Amino acid sequence: MFDGFKAKMGSFLVSLWLRSLRVRLETPEEFGPGILGTWHRDLLASCVAFKDMGVHAFVSQSKDGDFFSATAKRLGYVVTRGSDSHGALNVRHLLESLKSGQFAGMALDGPHGPAGIVKPGSLWLSRKSGRPLWEIQVQYGRHFTLHTWDRFIIPFPMSTIVVRIKYFCQKQKEDVS
Repeated sequence: MFDGFKAKMGSFLVSLWLRSLRVRLETPEEFGPGILGTWHRDLLASCVAFKDMGVHAFVSQSKDGDFFSATAKRLGYVVTRGSDSHGALNVRHLLESLKSGQFAGMALDGPHGPAGIVKPGSLWLSRKSGRPLWEIQVQYGRHFTLHTWDRFIIPFPMSTIVVRIKYFCQKQKEDVS
């Protein structure tokens, strides 16, 4: 029970810290509902950029995913848990959100990488839903980088981040299972 309390308190504090960031969002004219694809290293910045918009996020079933899931929910996300190796079929839950005109979000390079290599889930989701896949690119003000597989970036509280949305791809809708 104490571990659950620590996780809740930690996600509360992190969500406050993320809300302190100053975000400048730059989108193309045609930007609209689709898949928000971020790189794993930019999860925090991406999460704060689309807070309180009801984005349906796909979050890993790992222990780190537990914490990130709780934080994302505090920031107004709808969360479905899964990954490329466990619960991969759960990505189908995001289809309903996309079909109803909502955004869905996921890490392009998955929960374990390799970093910068697109996993098939976001491409499949774009193809199946007929919605565009948008790449989130982040430029950081003050931050530090962890020495992890993804070079995870943590912005300093009250720093400025610029979030640019770029068109990644849109596949034609197909009847694929």
